[in-house]
Amino acid sequence: MTGQRDRWAELTGGQAGEDYARRFARLAESGHDVHGEAAFCTALLTLSSRVLDAGCGTGRIAIRLTELGHHCTGVDVDPSMLAVARRDAPAQEWLLGDLVHLDALGLDPSFDLVLAAGNVIPLLASGTEPAVVRQLATALRPGGLLVTGMGLDAAHLPLPEPTVTLPEFDQWCAEAGLTLRERYATWSGEPYYDGCGYAVSVHGLPATASDD
Repeated sequence: MTGQRDRWAELTGGQAGEDYARRFARLAESGHDVHGEAAFCTALLTLSSRVLDAGCGTGRIAIRLTELGHHCTGVDVDPSMLAVARRDAPAQEWLLGDLVHLDALGLDPSFDLVLAAGNVIPLLASGTEPAVVRQLATALRPGGLLVTGMGLDAAHLPLPEPTVTLPEFDQWCAEAGLTLRERYATWSGEPYYDGCGYAVSVHGLPATASDD
């Protein structure tokens, strides 16, 4: 998320960490698969890949990706969410930061995959979305992947109406040098179709400059 009165902060007041963690703990206890995003990303990666979880929240996905053999860094602007992540996985790298100023964190820009799940893009501060996409693209190595998940209607968002359309998002990605590779309707890989309420998108950077 971002620190410029992003929509997440407006919804939660920056105090949602423990409640968010309890919600997913209850889902896991009831038998729901809460690791769909990690499984999806792992299918795109080789072992020991570098992953940036942008808007990592309580660290649920980054922790699971580490368990699956990857090297994950989590970034979020909400201290209450990061407090849970640091408690649950103190050995992992958790950074407090605004995605619109991701470059200020001094990260090595050679991630194999950058993940923005959990409606990160729709919950950014209005007007910052193109800049954030550029920052996420800059964190990737040549050939790296940006994976995003976002609701496209009120039924799939914690908001009364959508804030981002797919054509807008694809345009921001194109401006950042990214090309759409795949798009699905769920993290389990169900086919995307026009009008479905959720989109999981995989955009990629060219492997080399000559591929532009």
